[in-house]
Amino acid sequence: MMNNIMNNQSDIERVVMHRVHAIRILRMVISGEAFMVLVCLLALWGIGREVWVAHVLQNAPTNPAELPRFYVAAFSHTRLTVQALTLLTLASLIYLARESVRLLSHLATPAHA
Repeated sequence: MMNNIMNNQSDIERVVMHRVHAIRILRMVISGEAFMVLVCLLALWGIGREVWVAHVLQNAPTNPAELPRFYVAAFSHTRLTVQALTLLTLASLIYLARESVRLLSHLATPAHA
């Protein structure tokens, strides 16, 4: 009898727990992710100020097999500022992808688990 009562959540408990989970997820999204989006946008803006991106893309080979070699060569022949901004952009995108996967896994997990 006691086990049945403890397993059945009232409507109020369910609503409160749903809100607690929603606030927890929002806190995760707002904290690190918003900062990383800002970092990524600023780094991309910095790259755009230093490099004429349209010309780099225009000079890229049409053969997809040659693209990695081209971009490695283009990266290695740029200034240190552009290299640092590129790595910062890449790191922030990896962080955002990782946090997105974490967020989706939290959303997919049932509230009662």
